[in-house]
Amino acid sequence: MTLQLIHPTPILNLPWEERPADSSDIVWRYSHNPVIPRRPFPSANSTFNSAVIPYQDHFVGIFRIDDTRRVMNLHFGSSQDGLSWQIDPQTIQFQCNEAEIARFQYRYDPRLCWLEDRYYITWCNGYHGPTIGVGYTHDFKTFYQLENAFLPFNRNGVLFPRRINGKYAMFSRPSDNGHTPFGDIYYSESPDMAHWGHHRWVMGPGSWCYTKVGAGPIPIETSEGWLMIFHGVLTSCNGYVYSMGAALLDLEQPWRVMYRAAPYLLSPQMIYECVGDVPNVVFPCAALLDGDTGRMAIYYGAADTVVALAFTRVNELVDWIKINALP
Repeated sequence: MTLQLIHPTPILNLPWEERPADSSDIVWRYSHNPVIPRRPFPSANSTFNSAVIPYQDHFVGIFRIDDTRRVMNLHFGSSQDGLSWQIDPQTIQFQCNEAEIARFQYRYDPRLCWLEDRYYITWCNGYHGPTIGVGYTHDFKTFYQLENAFLPFNRNGVLFPRRINGKYAMFSRPSDNGHTPFGDIYYSESPDMAHWGHHRWVMGPGSWCYTKVGAGPIPIETSEGWLMIFHGVLTSCNGYVYSMGAALLDLEQPWRVMYRAAPYLLSPQMIYECVGDVPNVVFPCAALLDGDTGRMAIYYGAADTVVALAFTRVNELVDWIKINALP
């Protein structure tokens, strides 16, 4: 069957680099990685695990930046080509209806999702422990924060780009208050973006990621199912190793995994992925897809220090998942 994208959107200026002639990898790295250095301004310690999306004729992003006090927060950035970025040194100031919502401990690992009439932001929000913060903007100038989606402890909140059976939908990964040595992906629904329930188990650890898994970029709707790119973690004798994987989920029941690739897509092998504040990390947070050509650019955090970029073609990736699926 020929793969079809549901509601394809062209991105004429998508950052792109062809697969190297000597490579057969399904996902390949940008030759000039990292695209965003650890210190885009003097008060930054590191920039990583960030979300990017097309906006008008350019690109915008919500960036996780840990400053030199080691405070974790979100910053806005923009780029004409998706490669060279200007990031605001001032943190995003969310407007809240109630002061309790605005209580700040930390914000990190954002995702960006165009949904209906606005851009939603989800992130790991510190509220007596990690939970899923939810906010939105119409113009990337004024930002609004809603109620936290779940109780602590939870991470990796990833919205779907449309309602499922009339309900808003989100992935998350229930966790604990520390460096969680476990984690499965769950699916939840909401009628109003405030009250979340109908929690369904999606998948847990697997072969190369036997410690934990978490959803990555916003899922991509195709005729073969929802394409989910995720991160998976194994525990080595030298600590955690974060890699990138992929699966296809049922369109109307996304908690049903139809195909899950047995191999990883990308693992920490380059110096900027292996050496940094947290070694051996590939952590995808955004995937931009040109609906005309099927080219995909994946932004990922590397070694909890910088942002890197990789490429694939969506039709090839979907075929690869099915051919290499777990039994």
